[in-house]
Amino acid sequence: MNLYDQTIPAYRQMLKSASGMLDKAVSHGCNDSVMEAKLAEDMHSLAVQIRFVSNMPGEAMQRLTGKPYVSSDGDDATIAAAKARLAAADEYLAAISPDQFVADDSATVLDLPNGMQFTMTAEQYVRDWALPQFYFHLTTAYAILRHKGVPLGKADYVPYIVRYMTGGSMG
Repeated sequence: MNLYDQTIPAYRQMLKSASGMLDKAVSHGCNDSVMEAKLAEDMHSLAVQIRFVSNMPGEAMQRLTGKPYVSSDGDDATIAAAKARLAAADEYLAAISPDQFVADDSATVLDLPNGMQFTMTAEQYVRDWALPQFYFHLTTAYAILRHKGVPLGKADYVPYIVRYMTGGSMG
């Protein structure tokens, strides 16, 4: 499987899932104050989790394709702004084609704000950093919404899976 197939479909599906989870939060009475919610005092808020979920695909694509991307360091105070951020990330990804990716074995350097640096191949970067970090923050956003009483389930996290269903029901 190439880098495009490992990243773009996964990121795009899950950005839409995150937006759907925010829609469900609104439909169950959450207002913009939910963006400040956290699971624990020493963890990031929902707004930060959504910022990370929105920025990480672009940051990965900048390393993997060279396509410019500017990460946002601001957090959305409203659900509508968070949904717009998710949609913008999806639009950015939609413009990337498979031929823009570096070779799987290309060296990729990951510099973290705390001064740590990691050098790995592009394939290792996708497998061992880019996707796990993205899913961590997406799952944390899901957990925050559940903690606030939004009745989310696996079908909300992976709604696209229905296209593969050949028997049974999602109920």
